[in-house]
Formats: sequence, structure tokens, C-alpha cells
Amino acid sequence: MTHTSLASWLSYIESQHPAEIELGLARGRTVLARLNLSRPNKQVITVAGTNGKGSTCAMLTQYLCSQGDSVGTYTSPHFLRFNERIALNDSPCNDELLCQAFEAIETVRDGVALTYFEFSTLAALWIFDRSDLDYWVLEVGLGGRLDSVNMIDTDVAVVTSIALDHTDWLGDNIEVIAQEKAGIARKDKLLISGVVNPPQTIATTAQQVGALLRQKGRDFTFNADETAWSWQGAGVSFDALPIPSLPLQNAATVVAVLVYMGLSPKQHSLKTLFQTVQLTGRFQQVEVSPDVYIDVAHNPEAALELANRVDRLATLPIAVCGMLKDKDIDQVMAHLSGHFSEWFCADLEGVRGASASQLIRSISNHSEQNFNKVHGYSCVTDAFDAAILRAKEEQRSVVVFGSFVTVCNYLEQTLHNE
Repeated sequence: MTHTSLASWLSYIESQHPAEIELGLARGRTVLARLNLSRPNKQVITVAGTNGKGSTCAMLTQYLCSQGDSVGTYTSPHFLRFNERIALNDSPCNDELLCQAFEAIETVRDGVALTYFEFSTLAALWIFDRSDLDYWVLEVGLGGRLDSVNMIDTDVAVVTSIALDHTDWLGDNIEVIAQEKAGIARKDKLLISGVVNPPQTIATTAQQVGALLRQKGRDFTFNADETAWSWQGAGVSFDALPIPSLPLQNAATVVAVLVYMGLSPKQHSLKTLFQTVQLTGRFQQVEVSPDVYIDVAHNPEAALELANRVDRLATLPIAVCGMLKDKDIDQVMAHLSGHFSEWFCADLEGVRGASASQLIRSISNHSEQNFNKVHGYSCVTDAFDAAILRAKEEQRSVVVFGSFVTVCNYLEQTLHNE
């Protein structure tokens, strides 16, 4: 079947499997074998974790590109355009190339029912194969062991962090979730763990598979103050590195990946990376006067990182928050309730969207904040507009957070207003 536009293809692939999520590798591997793809000139790097996957992929991609290597990067979800998911040398693919990839997959799949994510993953691999790249950087969508990204054997497995999330799919305890995420490891290949206080199942899985495990806190460490940080491991060290805009925990993991891959990163190259690296939606400043930041923090671990970022601002900012009801709203608010001067909460559309009233109830459970400082709105646009007016009155910044959906709604509004 031939479709004439990317929008048409995306509508089609959404309809080809009854479930939005169905973990498993058999369907993808069947079609992958029929595509007869090669591998990159150098290595495949696969990144799993509860938080920090996107940041880690961004830093690895931008570093490798800065060294003259060609890189294909696969991430999810996207903010405004599907093209963001599949990038060549840090630039999103064009519609024509994506359509060609979907056509190639459709030609060989012969009735195999692929999910939207499996179609997307295969499209990324097809495009990377035809682009003669040095590295493929692949972000796991959900879990690790049974995620479609794991249909291709990696050369370097990375686990960024472990926390309770997606428990319906991955299990209801940290040890089981860690085992699932470490399932991307391969025999005689590196497994770099950036997990703080790692569950034992990471080491157990590495031993069972025969992977070469390198762990934060054991094989490499980092230290930081208000202005700089340092990294130590594998007999080398880097000092006086600039604090990046992305989480420092992930930056330390990225240095470990580069060092243990044998790429011998140089001080000046790392300094440039951490001074310049950016990623949409990770405490990203997008407006000034008043300052506006966007952040996709949507679970307790990410909320702690956001709290640390917010505390570095000159004054308490104003929150614009919308969340999905299947997230741990109560713990997110427990971490953030005392870090904002005022809250503008929004309903999110769809069956997974939480109401503003749910958020307000949770905030009230964890804060003695004046009730007049917590407000509810029917959409992100209305909440943001009201927050901006207050920010101008009080000369404060605004932080839009809580979900990819919330940040997407803000970005769509901004694009519409341009």
C-alpha cells in the first residue's frame, strides 16, 4: 500500500495493531530479518532508564557529531512532529525519507501486525542502514528487554536510572524493573550503569548475560559544587567541567560511556559539550521577560531534579502544571509543593489526562500554601496565559511542566501565536 504523505502513513500505522503497547520482540525481529539491514560502521549504543534517556542520547549524539562522526539517533516521544524521533547528525529526517522507510517495511511485513512503535523503530533502522553512519544511538521506549529497540543487538548498553514507573508493564518493584531495563545488555559488550544505589539485579543480569558491567559509584564517580564538577574513573579524571543545562547525573554517565568505549574524550571537547548541549523540554528556557522554562518532569525522580533546578532561580517561580492520572501525582507534588510561589493547574484531555482538581487536592495535601495561590483551568493555554499575567505583575519566572502533553500544548500554542 502506497501513501502520498507522512500524515497518511502515520494514520495507517496507528491502525495496524489493536494495542498501543504490546511488548515483545518476535514481530519486530521477523520483519527486521526480511529488511536485511546492516550495522553502523562503528557501534550501536542503546540507552534505557526511567529518566535521563533523552538527555543521555542528546549528549552522546552531540559529542560524537562534534568529533566528526556521523550519527543516527532514535528517540521518543516527539513534541510537534514525528520527524523529531529519527535524526541524522542531530537533524530530524524529512518526510520523504520517512515515507520511503514505511513503504519498505510495508512491502516486506506480509501481514505481521506491528505496533506504532515497532513501525517507528524499524523505520529508524532502515533509514540508518541507508545513511552509512558511524554510530546508531537508540533510546528504549518502555522497559528494555522486551522493547522493540532491543530487537537489534547493541554494542554498548546504557542504563541511566531506575525508579517505579510503568508498573503495569514492568513490575511493581525496583529489582524487577532494573532487571527489565538491564535486559538490553549483550555478552562481552559494555553495560554502563549510571544508576545511583543500583539494584542488585543489574549486576546479576550482567553476570548472567556475560556483559562487561561498569557502575557509577564503583567504577566511576563524580563530584560537583555550585560552579563546576569533576569526573574520575578508569584511571583518568576530568576537572573544572561546566555544569550542563541537562541533569548532571546523566552527564557523568555520558563521560563514562565515552571513556569505557575507548574514545579517549578530551577535556576541551567535554567542556564545549557541557557548555552548549541542549534538549527540548529539559528545563529549557524558551522565553524572556518574563522567563519561561519548560520541563517534561512527570514522575518523582524527575520532580526531584526539577526541584533542584528551580531552587537555583533568583526567586520562587510560578508553576503551570498538567499531568496524566496514571503517574504518581501525589509523590510529584510532595517533592515540588514548596518550590513555587503560585500554581496554575490545567486539565489534560484524553482518557489518561488528570483534572486540575486532582492536582490541586494533591498540592493541598503536601503544602500549607494559601489556597488563593492554587488555581484550576480547563486547558494548558488558559493556565499559561493567567500565569504569565501574574509573572509580569510580580517579576517572576514561569515553569511549565508535568507531562510531555503539557509541554506539547505549550509549544503548539507558541507556534500558533507566531
